[in-house]
Amino acid sequence: METPTTQTEQAQMPRILSGIVVSDKMTDTVVVAVKRYMRHPKYGKYVRKTKRYKVHNPGNTKHVGDAVDILETKPISKDKHFKIVA
Repeated sequence: METPTTQTEQAQMPRILSGIVVSDKMTDTVVVAVKRYMRHPKYGKYVRKTKRYKVHNPGNTKHVGDAVDILETKPISKDKHFKIVA
């Protein structure tokens, strides 16, 4: 007889998000703005939401205006939990 699997036993796939680099002033870090289009839960109107993520950028290869894909990873620092997908 099979036992039900719990959430800790299942492998979690990391999130992959797409966004635009909006700041590259830090060393080995860029800020990526990820936009999404969602429906307001109460009023039903569609609204644009933007969230900014600090992303690890080894070698400072990405610059402002570049479109990038980012991958969720283990914490690199206090605010960085994503890295750029090559």
